[in-house]
Amino acid sequence: MTTALHRHTVTARINTTDAVDPAPAPGVYTATVFINTGRRNFDGYQHHHPLAEVTHPDGSPLRLTFHASPRIKDHEDAADAAYTVGNHQGPDDNGQMWPDDVRSVSTGDVIKVTCPDHWIIYLSVDPCGFSPVPEPTTLVGLAGTRHTSRH
Repeated sequence: MTTALHRHTVTARINTTDAVDPAPAPGVYTATVFINTGRRNFDGYQHHHPLAEVTHPDGSPLRLTFHASPRIKDHEDAADAAYTVGNHQGPDDNGQMWPDDVRSVSTGDVIKVTCPDHWIIYLSVDPCGFSPVPEPTTLVGLAGTRHTSRH
């Protein structure tokens, strides 16, 4: 006994003009600045130097945000943008300004950048550019402590 099977093909047409934009929303880089409070701090960062996280006047952590764009393409661009904000040269992408009572970001400080994929890198501020460093372990004067210039 033989049985015949019939196969049917079903096709669907998708109207792409009504489809949701498939491009993902731009990623966001978050930068946290740690001010070097050690002696000779402007000579460059060393892993044993004490660092203090920059905070808002109310003591909450200052998180600078930058949207991925032609200007912000990677973690170094985000660190450079944080450096610019940290030198009172404008706001981050959410309009957040650098606190007036916190010294400017300088050589010897560290910028933590959290990338859109949640990858984290720590970069020391060098006389020209940035260098990756291990996660700092000597944190002092956290939330609520104000950091003033020592120039």
